[in-house]
Amino acid sequence: MDASSTSPSPQTIKNKNLSKRIFINNRIRAREVRLIDETGKQLGVFNLTDALRKSREAGLDLIQVTERVNPPVCKILDYGKYSYQEKKKEKKQKQDKSGELKSVRLKFNISPHDLETRAKAAEKFLKKGYRVRIEMVLRGREKRLSDFAREKLDQFLNNLQQITPIKIEKEVKREGRGLTTIITKV
Repeated sequence: MDASSTSPSPQTIKNKNLSKRIFINNRIRAREVRLIDETGKQLGVFNLTDALRKSREAGLDLIQVTERVNPPVCKILDYGKYSYQEKKKEKKQKQDKSGELKSVRLKFNISPHDLETRAKAAEKFLKKGYRVRIEMVLRGREKRLSDFAREKLDQFLNNLQQITPIKIEKEVKREGRGLTTIITKV
């Protein structure tokens, strides 16, 4: 493919969604490049003009993948396909759930069956890789009976422990509205 025909302009491309600069075709600055073809096979170190010629013969673009090594690595690919795959990678990295926190709220007078239901909901969150914050909400006179509330919370944690192994990341702590703890999957 000619650099001026269907591929993007032969300038340095800074895509809004991609965090790094992408050098393609005539904007690659190195004299020599390590070339990888469209199938992923390494062809070796080539002069830039020879690499550009090979990419044009294949009807694709020459894209600089990394510049951290000497000579920089370039691939013969379709620019549109490459940018799509990079966006997809970036999106997947943003979806890493290990740092995200889900919350399960318990009330003071929760029934044993509801405790089991909430334990199953917490189990689903843990299996998906989330950290789970468990809150025991206390209102009015319930705040005076925090020992009873702590027993309910311990009962919930025991029920959950029987379903799936858990690790208590943050011990049960009294906060403004009641008791809270944070757990993760072992």
